[in-house]
Amino acid sequence: MTGAPLRVGLLGYGTAGRVFHAPLIAATPGLRLDAVVTRDAERRAQVEAEHPDARVVDDAAQLWAAADALDLVVVAAPNRQHVPLARAAVAAGLPVVVDKPVAPDAGQGRALVAEATAAGVPLTVFQNRRWDGDYRTVRRLVEAGELGRVTRFESRFERWRPAIKPGWRESAAPGEAGGALFDLGAHLIDQAVRLFGPVEHVYAEVDLRRPGVEVDDDAFVALTHTGGVRSHLWMGAVTAQLGPRFRVLGDRAGYTSWGLDPQEAALRDGRRPGGPGWGEVAPERYGRLGADDDLRAVPTEAGCYPDFYARVAAALRDGTPMPVDPAEAVAVVELIELAHSSAAQGVTLPVPPV
Repeated sequence: MTGAPLRVGLLGYGTAGRVFHAPLIAATPGLRLDAVVTRDAERRAQVEAEHPDARVVDDAAQLWAAADALDLVVVAAPNRQHVPLARAAVAAGLPVVVDKPVAPDAGQGRALVAEATAAGVPLTVFQNRRWDGDYRTVRRLVEAGELGRVTRFESRFERWRPAIKPGWRESAAPGEAGGALFDLGAHLIDQAVRLFGPVEHVYAEVDLRRPGVEVDDDAFVALTHTGGVRSHLWMGAVTAQLGPRFRVLGDRAGYTSWGLDPQEAALRDGRRPGGPGWGEVAPERYGRLGADDDLRAVPTEAGCYPDFYARVAAALRDGTPMPVDPAEAVAVVELIELAHSSAAQGVTLPVPPV
């Protein structure tokens, strides 16, 4: 990639900004982390230590006032701020990456996408788990016909966190979009739809298990895809024994894998993309493909979160598509809303036609 690096402004330096976005931006050729917005003194110190070449500002308004000093903005603030900050970026003419979920409700998401389209401003959403190695492996097996005709897809993103953690993710305040469905479900639903296409019916069970919890911490979602596949998705914080990450069943074979993609853990530990073995899992963690007792280990594809920002850079340089169509991210929020409604009513709900 030729030319000066594209200058990136990062809004927020909590878990999303510090663990995911900042390291991935810094590791992407053609991008430069130029500015970080945070008022928190501890986080300012972290930025200065971890990204000493980036300037730190107190307020996003300082970025909008000097929009020509940036080429891209990344919204990694709490969910309630996703739409207001992204709209401000669009109004300033700045291409924008929004962390998932794109909005706390589908109406706001659709309005944001419409504004960006009308303004001709590139917009994309950080659905990073499309670049998980185990998901990429499942997709390869499905597309290659290794399983035959897939009938059932099981996916889990489970944790054991019996203590409530302080912060907005555990808050039931309007607009926070907290809880397991908006957090983990945004990944699982996106992956299921990417694999098996549009959904015609949604059924969900959503519970608050921990004493004093305000938002859902235990959820199950069943999606019936128009092609006939049934996706069963589990997510939550109160799973004392974890199930398989993926179990995919077809009329020829099945595939089962365990454990999470290692990239998040590596980023949390301070490792940076680009080193040897990035995103790889050990052979003893390979998933198993086959039927009955006739099983064989299948090498897991390497996870590649860096590809997301490489595609963003290419889109801004060369006009290629952004890595995630924001309309797809809005469709995920629509399914999350239907799941909440299904659980509240105790019924299976049809997906309204587009």
